[in-house]
Amino acid sequence: MEELAYLQRGEIILYPTDTIWGLGCDATNKEAIKKIIELKQRPKNKSILLLVSDREMLRNYVEEIPKKALELLDEIKEPLTIIYPKAKNLPIEYLSNDETIGIRIPKNEYCQRLIKALSLPLVSTSANISGEKSPTCFNEISEEIKKGVSYIANIPKQESTKHNSIIYIVKENNDYERIR
Repeated sequence: MEELAYLQRGEIILYPTDTIWGLGCDATNKEAIKKIIELKQRPKNKSILLLVSDREMLRNYVEEIPKKALELLDEIKEPLTIIYPKAKNLPIEYLSNDETIGIRIPKNEYCQRLIKALSLPLVSTSANISGEKSPTCFNEISEEIKKGVSYIANIPKQESTKHNSIIYIVKENNDYERIR
């Protein structure tokens, strides 16, 4: 995978996820994350979203996986991002103020291969300038974004048809509860 070398050098790639076309980098590399934020012209206080390959990798980046999250991962078949209560092993300056982190385990084969080859989580953010419409197909990505990345995935550039559900899991009365 040619894109792996770019990720390992701290560079940004443009790639299809299981929902939209996204910008990605090694989620543990704060300089690479900074490059994405600058390219997107995104506010620095907006938290990032990660893709991990499986529950085992997920355990490396959150303090605890609430039972409710495990149930949701089993139940929901569409793309699902869960906002977990306490992130760990990530650049703290790119977490939300309450140290939560949004993480998705993609079902997309390309993303799975890429994450497993890297052995680290990927940042996944829409391939657009902050505030603009998220691209559902490659042709909707601006030239500014395309020119700002080091690598563009060489795979079919079809339209995305899946939507991402985002679920916050918060602690109440020493137990976790599902909040939409």
